[in-house]
Amino acid sequence: WHPGQTWIWEAGGLGVFDPGVNALSILTEIMPREVFVTDARLQVPANVQSPVAAHMAMTDIDGTMITADFDFLQTGPQTWDITVTADQGVLRLSSGGAIIEIDGQPVVQASDAEYPGLYARFGQLIRAGKSEADVRPLALVADAFLVGTRELVEAFIE
Repeated sequence: WHPGQTWIWEAGGLGVFDPGVNALSILTEIMPREVFVTDARLQVPANVQSPVAAHMAMTDIDGTMITADFDFLQTGPQTWDITVTADQGVLRLSSGGAIIEIDGQPVVQASDAEYPGLYARFGQLIRAGKSEADVRPLALVADAFLVGTRELVEAFIE
């Protein structure tokens, strides 16, 4: 996330959803059907406008239960894991997606190439005069703000 950058805490700054939208991007990409928010709990510090922690409950047209928890207040090493439990097994993405496991067995162990890959793709798109945008993850964040219960918590000081 963006330590020391206060814009993240202003209205519209997204707070904990700023990094959380990355996980929602993966979710919307791997789900075979559209996902929508059914409930959300947003913990907003008394001194800022955006959540420091959030819990989202989501589903799809088939009633698949989906939850997501985002928390800037986590102590110890930061966790950047996504776990998908399905009938066929458990998929786990960790270390920002650099490690992929299926049923506890490593399938991919790569270096952190996220940003170099993104910048290379941006360059290709710019040269081609094209753009790629997926608004689904941001729509989920917006829906969390719309349907979510806002809980005031103690002030947040970085």
